[in-house]
Amino acid sequence: MVKNAFQEGLRRLGLGEELEEAFLRYRQELLEWNTRFNLTAIKDPEEVMIKHFLDSLSLLTLFPQEEATLLDIGTGPGFPGLPLKITRPRWRVTLLEATNKKVIFLRHMVDVLGLENVEVVHGRAEELGHKPEYRAAFDLVTARAVAALPALLEYCAPYCRLNGTILLPKKGDMSEEIAQGKRAAAMLGVVWESDVALDLPGLEDGRRLLTWRQRKLCPESYPRSGAAMAKRPLG
Repeated sequence: MVKNAFQEGLRRLGLGEELEEAFLRYRQELLEWNTRFNLTAIKDPEEVMIKHFLDSLSLLTLFPQEEATLLDIGTGPGFPGLPLKITRPRWRVTLLEATNKKVIFLRHMVDVLGLENVEVVHGRAEELGHKPEYRAAFDLVTARAVAALPALLEYCAPYCRLNGTILLPKKGDMSEEIAQGKRAAAMLGVVWESDVALDLPGLEDGRRLLTWRQRKLCPESYPRSGAAMAKRPLG
């Protein structure tokens, strides 16, 4: 049933079922590695297809471009960056992850799936964001389940090119957090665009996508250290 739901999700996104083979291999490797490295709390094979893979692909509903540069901050075992790369082979994707065992897995998956133009970076967003080669370099920046909106925007904005998109998956009632995010955004050169509820099989549980636009380049003082963000959050 859930396999059919995944196929229906692919169909709604305009993607062919031939992609499913790559996702089945991805799932196999993820669950095998998970027995040793604890990469994900979702261990049910059917839920992996929906709550990891289809959830990642939901970003295509708002950002369907065939070519783009993507930065995925705190990607974990690759979500949403790797599923997006599987379906958009012409994207240039950078996966940023601070945990070494997950970095090792990501590099393994890039090799297993034969993916090109994927850079796996072992590091922290607040440090990499001050390196010139990554600053204001990406068309699309995302981060999945990393922090509250003010911190997420502070992590993401330094990497986003002028007029680029920040797309953040969230869940539940976001009204108060969005208000905080808007106040933080004003300091980061970012403006609010949309809050869209997901309408894909198995994901009608309060999941939503929040879209922001980088209208001005982010001030050089951001991102601050993790300690400074925690002590003095924007917004």
